[in-house]
Amino acid sequence: MNALDFSPLFRSAIGFDRMARLAESARAAADGPSYPPYNIEKTAEDSYVLTMAVAGFGPDDIEVTAHDNTLTIAGKAAPASTAQDNGRVLYRGIAGRAFERRFVLADHIVIEGAQLEHGLLHVALKRQVPEALKPRRIEIQAPKTQRVLENEAPQARAA
Repeated sequence: MNALDFSPLFRSAIGFDRMARLAESARAAADGPSYPPYNIEKTAEDSYVLTMAVAGFGPDDIEVTAHDNTLTIAGKAAPASTAQDNGRVLYRGIAGRAFERRFVLADHIVIEGAQLEHGLLHVALKRQVPEALKPRRIEIQAPKTQRVLENEAPQARAA
């Protein structure tokens, strides 16, 4: 069975269709191409680094875009030089084909930057939860009236 059946969830829940789309896109991504290879590392409590092997691509050949909750990394194949076509390259094992990889980002994940060094593209990501959505402690206030204990009788009644 390749598909998940979310119909029981939709009978009793409203607004969870986004979760079904996420599950479907994750399944489709698992079936997709594996080029180029990548790693995802958790570097701190709310920080991540996506590292992608992009040997043969320069900074002008790669486009990193974030739209809604999707990170897209696309590489355009650089045109082969005429020196390589003149028989100087005996074997071409480094893939230089165009690619496009999409990653679904969780809410409040922002891209801090991207860096290309030694054939590896590093994309820094961080979760930045707005202050309005963070848990906050609510102060409990005591009543302002003074309580009278039952054992103490007011002195006006004594007379």
